[in-house]
Amino acid sequence: MRNILFLCTGNSARSIMAEAYINHAGRGQWRAYSAGSQPAGAANPFAIETLKSHDIPISFSPRSKSWDEFAAPSAPVMDVVVTVCDNAAGEACPIWPTHNGRAPEQRHWSFPDPAAATGSDAEKRAAFEEVFTAIKARIDAFLSENQNTAARQ
Repeated sequence: MRNILFLCTGNSARSIMAEAYINHAGRGQWRAYSAGSQPAGAANPFAIETLKSHDIPISFSPRSKSWDEFAAPSAPVMDVVVTVCDNAAGEACPIWPTHNGRAPEQRHWSFPDPAAATGSDAEKRAAFEEVFTAIKARIDAFLSENQNTAARQ
């Protein structure tokens, strides 16, 4: 099983949805985590609602947590670290623990912040749905790419 960490600034929406989706779609191959540089303190209720509307089990207690938890020596060692927002990508990330002397692969997938959506609840739900659809497509491609890579090895 490989580990993947999704990072965002607030760890309340995009990274939470990515964590839940890959734990569902990549089960048996990937164990996902999420964190933020400046945790918001709680998962956004619209993120949880969006996951539930797609029958994505929330097998973890969705909480907004600091990325410092994953830089500690006792943290799980990550194979891949993905920033899912432009703000987090531009910040100085911690030094991640290495696996067999190898640092985790780092990727950046930019998604708009659905938590910044304004308007009615229906408009906010639509923003979360749009971002979740983009996250799902990116993760599905990632899983396919990594499955094909593993099959060639």
